[in-house]
Amino acid sequence: MQRLSALTDLLRHLLKWLLLALVVAVLAGSASAGFLFSLDWATRTRMAHAWLIWLLPVAGFAVGWLYLRYGSSVEGGANLLLDEIHDPKKIIPLRMAPLVLGGTVISHLFGASVGREGTAVQMGGALADQLTRMFRLNNDDRRIILMAGISAGFASVFGTPLAGAIFGLEVLAIGRLRYEAMLPCLLAAVIADQVGLWWGVQHTHYAVPLTPALSAWPLCAMVIAGVLFGVTGKVFAQATHGLSGLMKRWIGYAPLRPLAGGLAVAIAVWLLGTDRYIGLGIPTIVDALKQPLPAYDFLGKMAFTIVSLGTGFKGGEVTPLFYIGATLGNALGPLLHQPVTLLAAIGFVAVFAGAANTPIASTLMAMELFGAEIGVYAAIACVVAYLFSGHAGIYRAQRSGHAKRTIHKDTDT
Repeated sequence: MQRLSALTDLLRHLLKWLLLALVVAVLAGSASAGFLFSLDWATRTRMAHAWLIWLLPVAGFAVGWLYLRYGSSVEGGANLLLDEIHDPKKIIPLRMAPLVLGGTVISHLFGASVGREGTAVQMGGALADQLTRMFRLNNDDRRIILMAGISAGFASVFGTPLAGAIFGLEVLAIGRLRYEAMLPCLLAAVIADQVGLWWGVQHTHYAVPLTPALSAWPLCAMVIAGVLFGVTGKVFAQATHGLSGLMKRWIGYAPLRPLAGGLAVAIAVWLLGTDRYIGLGIPTIVDALKQPLPAYDFLGKMAFTIVSLGTGFKGGEVTPLFYIGATLGNALGPLLHQPVTLLAAIGFVAVFAGAANTPIASTLMAMELFGAEIGVYAAIACVVAYLFSGHAGIYRAQRSGHAKRTIHKDTDT
């Protein structure tokens, strides 16, 4: 009788989270699909009309004013979601979704160097949290449904359901996973990805033509590259947070910060005579997986992204981190006597692993995007990058569950 009762409870648990995850996935997957279509339109329009870059300061001011006027309660973005998972207080306002969607599309339309994962994660989390009131969920269940929303948003915007599922678990705290949320996050991520595909989303296809057999030097090269990828992720996170802090001290009126940042980006694009470092930069990422590129490309993208995000433009950090990692790996290939395509693919995920402190999700992403055979190389580089990136990352609300390494202290006897 006791076993039957336990089985019944498990079936109820499964059915409950299957239904909730389905709703979250449909909402987040549909929102991500609409976002990706809008982003594609914005990118094509900007590329067809290069003069739009000169309106970036005005666009930055407009987005800053909208957030100041209507979005002060959701200004925290992804960090607000993480804070609510750690310490539930009040339901995320639904306005987070349209504000971050509009702000990100405007940023891309006029040429800011920002990503897209932050938008998808915020939309997924905000939409998922509306179910809290509808179904009268307690705090424990609310934490889980927010995590499922994060997983669904991440998975559907990149087309990586396994990485998305683990990202929602791994991003909360360094060195700790919330296993009780694994089923809802996995269900939400897988279904949301399928919902996006059903809407007609077409994700970029990345290919690595050559993955060498496991041997001593390629493995050593992954360790060396992992150190550099981790340090790069750390510098990126610290510089972005540092510039953001400086701008808040220097410029009290919030809308003027992205205005200043937009002006700096527009002038830089004009002086350099290239738009290579603005927007998502997907074509450059694809090129990095095919052929050698200028060794300084990763520095250019870092600078433009730090200025864009540090001054208040909306979007995300992850796709720019993919660009930075892929181009840095491309530059390291000849130095480490490895195929540039391999190290570009490894850098693609490893810089992200270091900056976000998510080595497991990043490894799974490498396998989903580039094939299972790259898994061992990616795992080594991602873990090393994670170790060398420090305890700070791109998400301020991320907590430290466990130290990254054990520190032994000498004691007097």
